[in-house]
Amino acid sequence: MKAGKPQLIWGAVAVVIALLAGYVVYRTAFVGKPKVSYREYRPTVGAIRQTVSTTATIKPQNRLEIKSPVSGRIDEILVKEGDFVKKGQVLALVSSTERAALLDAATLKGQSEIDYWNKVYNQTALISPIDGQVIVSDLNPGQTITTSDAVLVLSDRLIVQADVDETDIGSVKVGQKAEISLDAYPDIRVEGVVDHIYYESTLVNNVNIYHVDIVPVKVPEVFRSGMSANIDIIVKEKDNVLTLPLAAVKSRNGNSFVLMPAAGPDSVRKVPVRIGLQDDSNVEIESGLSASDVVVVQSKAFVLPKDDVGSNPFLPSPSRDKQKKKAE
Repeated sequence: MKAGKPQLIWGAVAVVIALLAGYVVYRTAFVGKPKVSYREYRPTVGAIRQTVSTTATIKPQNRLEIKSPVSGRIDEILVKEGDFVKKGQVLALVSSTERAALLDAATLKGQSEIDYWNKVYNQTALISPIDGQVIVSDLNPGQTITTSDAVLVLSDRLIVQADVDETDIGSVKVGQKAEISLDAYPDIRVEGVVDHIYYESTLVNNVNIYHVDIVPVKVPEVFRSGMSANIDIIVKEKDNVLTLPLAAVKSRNGNSFVLMPAAGPDSVRKVPVRIGLQDDSNVEIESGLSASDVVVVQSKAFVLPKDDVGSNPFLPSPSRDKQKKKAE
């Protein structure tokens, strides 16, 4: 005989009630009640600064490719990668296609013929137009080149180009200090200055990004074009101010306050404060506290019940087990 629809409904209700009852019993027996505890903090006097942190790339501020005015063959390269050069310095010597062909033909006639063409047909000198550093030197003597080939690449100086989100760009100003750290050398930190903020944005992952040029105060030898870096642009900073951890300051309806011990046991009172700068871990207290005050942070932890486990009718009772052992 099949069960009717009302019986099925009442059966489902009974199962739900049984599950709820089991959950209540579990919470009562095992979870227990939350215990309130307080952690104390004391304001400290120190420095705090507000920063804009982002990623960046080491790049030449002005990248200049040195190309030959004539097609031909490289006779000699007088500098190497990493060298610093001066404006007007000869960097390489190139023979035009005609000169290279005449010299090749002269080798069949002897050294006197080679000397003759070396005197009457001069090489083309590639001269540095700026003071800078050689950052690319891929070609070698003997290679043939065209007027579109870059024989050398110079950089007047290496800078750090940071990518700043449009939500932060309003806080960045020319002249602000910055700290630079390299992914390849995390122990090296370099001071820099914001030199230029680009006017046109770049869309990256549907976010408007503005490039910001940061000039290092001193360029370390380990700097290389294309390296990844991390930047902290210092927006504001203060010394000798009162600070607290962020967790110790609460905000509600635009007002900030802290909790301080009250007269009664395990009781606290709210004390309004005015806050200023904040970083990733601390916040400045402009008024409302002194360095001698004690601030508390409330935390709750669940404590397991100790002696009432046997009161659960679904669990074995320790007293019954003891009575059973005595009867045996």
